[in-house]
Amino acid sequence: MLLPSTASAQDGSVLLEADVDGRPVGVGTLVLNPADTARVSITVRNNTNTVQRVKTVRISGTALALTFFAYDTTVPFDVPAKSSETRTFPLEPTDLGSQAIGLLPVTVEAIDVQRESIASVETTGDIKGSLWSVYGAFGLGVLVLTALSWAGALIALARRRLPHNRWQRAMRFLPAGIGTGLVAVISLSVLRLVAPSPTAEIPFIVGAAAAALLLGYVTPHPGEQQPSEMDTVRIQR
Repeated sequence: MLLPSTASAQDGSVLLEADVDGRPVGVGTLVLNPADTARVSITVRNNTNTVQRVKTVRISGTALALTFFAYDTTVPFDVPAKSSETRTFPLEPTDLGSQAIGLLPVTVEAIDVQRESIASVETTGDIKGSLWSVYGAFGLGVLVLTALSWAGALIALARRRLPHNRWQRAMRFLPAGIGTGLVAVISLSVLRLVAPSPTAEIPFIVGAAAAALLLGYVTPHPGEQQPSEMDTVRIQR
């Protein structure tokens, strides 16, 4: 579970609390269904000595440092110093099904008039989208490219067309290893097992890349002669 974050401002900080359909954001998994209209409530607590001017509330979902959906709702209000304000508004994510699917990190932000984030709260979202959404298609594209990378490397190995240098052979397998790690991260997300996050992404990607490098490094030298079943020795009497 991801924890709320704060934005520092002079002598204090600005805190954001949010709930969707009565469920606090940051506690458990936030379910977002494109077929349902969600009721979003936010509370901005201004612990600074200046007025905080909120213009927009943004709800976004990211994975692998890419934003796959974002909803900006204009809710202008001021939060006086040392006080708090609460606003409630409906969210209709009707096109969410074509944008994402599975578990994704979700962020709720309060944006000021300069388009800067005042404060935010993060959680894990369960997106009830389609496999053919942007995120699903992205995963399928990575899967195809990874399969092509493995096929190219293995075919070159079978035909003894890999470089003579061991490290160059290892680098030939590296893209396939990185792709395998990405496929694992996206698959676990789509299957709603593990949400993408640095703690989940890095071990999978680095581990798969290291395994592919090792495999490429220990591949046989393309100039080595391999015994053939067709080779015969003629013995003269």
